[in-house]
Amino acid sequence: MSEAEPRPAFAPGSHSITAYGQGAFAFAGMRHEGSILATPKGVLPIEATGVDDLEPAALPPLLAECAENPGSIEFLIVGTGGGMAPLPKALRAGLAQAGLRFEAMATGPALRVYNVMQTEGRRVAAALIAAP
Repeated sequence: MSEAEPRPAFAPGSHSITAYGQGAFAFAGMRHEGSILATPKGVLPIEATGVDDLEPAALPPLLAECAENPGSIEFLIVGTGGGMAPLPKALRAGLAQAGLRFEAMATGPALRVYNVMQTEGRRVAAALIAAP
């Protein structure tokens, strides 16, 4: 991760995640410590230190964006941290109810898949748990 100065983590618009590790992410010229939610509307911090913290209630910006503009996001990539972990049942149900297809994997591969899909112009979002 670069030595960019830590700043508040909100970047309007769609951004690639340029680096991760040591519990942080870099995007849009910023460095943010902690987990993030990246949607077509922007990158925001989320309060999640593990996959069990991801519940529909923890992702209101994602669900609001889907409700306001159905079809604006077709796929959610979930980065589960340093290793693969199953998504909680409540999260799977909430995402399905919102009409989102989703895939979970360790955070490193998840952000790479997100970046590829985003550069292809796909309607993708990512919930990424910070990895050590």
